Amino acid sequence: MAPVVYRFVRDLRIDDHAGLAAAAAHGEIVPLLVIDRALEARLSRSPRRAAFFCRAAAALDASLRRRGSALIVRRSPAGAAIRHLARATGASGAAWSASYDRTGMLADGRLQAELEEARLRATVVHDAPALPPEETSAARPSEGYGYRAFVPYLDVWQKLRVASFEAPLLLPFARVAVQSEALPSPEQFGARDFETEATPEAAWGALSAFLGGSGLHYAVTANVPADDRTSHLSAHLSFGTIAARTVVREVRDRCEDPFLLVEERHSLRLFLRSLAMRDFFLQLAWHHPLSEDEALQEKMRSFPFVKKHPALEAWRTGRTGYTLVDAGIRQLHATGWMHPRVRAIAASFLCFDLGVDWRVGRAEWDRYTIEDDPALAGGNWQWIAGVGADMAAYPRIYNPYKQARRFDPSGAYARTWIEELAHQPGAFGVSRRPDAQIELPLFGREGYPQPVIDHDRAAREFLTRYRRFGGVARPAGARPASR
Repeated sequence: MAPVVYRFVRDLRIDDHAGLAAAAAHGEIVPLLVIDRALEARLSRSPRRAAFFCRAAAALDASLRRRGSALIVRRSPAGAAIRHLARATGASGAAWSASYDRTGMLADGRLQAELEEARLRATVVHDAPALPPEETSAARPSEGYGYRAFVPYLDVWQKLRVASFEAPLLLPFARVAVQSEALPSPEQFGARDFETEATPEAAWGALSAFLGGSGLHYAVTANVPADDRTSHLSAHLSFGTIAARTVVREVRDRCEDPFLLVEERHSLRLFLRSLAMRDFFLQLAWHHPLSEDEALQEKMRSFPFVKKHPALEAWRTGRTGYTLVDAGIRQLHATGWMHPRVRAIAASFLCFDLGVDWRVGRAEWDRYTIEDDPALAGGNWQWIAGVGADMAAYPRIYNPYKQARRFDPSGAYARTWIEELAHQPGAFGVSRRPDAQIELPLFGREGYPQPVIDHDRAAREFLTRYRRFGGVARPAGARPASR
């Protein structure tokens, strides 16, 4: 049986791997990593993303070498790399994991056509979601493709069984005498090597620690940025150092523990809900590829969001005068990650307080985030901006004052990331208003700024524009006040 080339993309592991299982059904696997211009551009945008990817690729190569194989690296267009490697090894075809953003899906289609024209079998496999889009769509009780509302999707998602491909020792890897180019290094992408754990072992360790401890209190701690007990699996899921299927199965199994308290089981189910939402956004992008760069809601595609604002630079640099917004932005700059609750608040501030287009925010954060999930980024930004799959009658405008008082009442999170407030006692800034007196005894040019905008006024003005634009009548009992 002729071997099969497997092209790794965002699936840098060998266990519980749908793509490798599909390739192995046709022959021994020739592992390939292609660094083309598109991948180089994505990694070059974020130094920490590049460092994570390079470490994950090195870990994948080490894992393959333990099984008598090695990762073959090529720096060229994917089609040329696969065709040349197929000729050198006698491979009959190639397989790879599907993309979910429009740009990636179009590239997948072109690559598939190119290989089939060269008489090579091309297999594209769903590996990123726990449940493939076709599977949830097939369970849809009515006609149509995919889901645009999360609640009915969640109902189906919870009932479906998650497949397992847990047999890495049984995967047959080919021993081929083909020279590889050097493994990727951060310097190749204009970055430096940050200390980061980007291995499957690290991902498993994070998941085990979460399920054994902080995950049991997720319902409470997921919203407290100063006491961060979230799973920190986003980068691992993004680059596939752990499978979403693995995570979902492990959490579901943990939920069946008869000794769990009611509150602990509730916390784990809330975490499962967040994993379901990840799958929801992936299937949404799969069935609606144009939503990568335009609002899913047709009526909102012409809403007058702006591309520029006098306070946009303050938002970008974490100097808006709103502590949770600024602390989140600075955490992102320093670590490549932002607490999920704070992400929503900072994104809401950009879209509603400043009225700036969600695509501006997505592009800005893409320069810093470790994870590389364009489909998820688009889905989440549209959800927050009120132009995507969220079916709420009014945009979900977060009040940064109320959010700070509720989730960072002591100001501990703000002081951690805002250097100007590091030595301030108490909850400085939590309840500051634009007309409040500055509390610092010496407040020079480098001190913490006053709020750049009055949130209450900005929220009212946005809602007025929103009602005028859509002609929305307030439903009975609806309260468009900010959260």
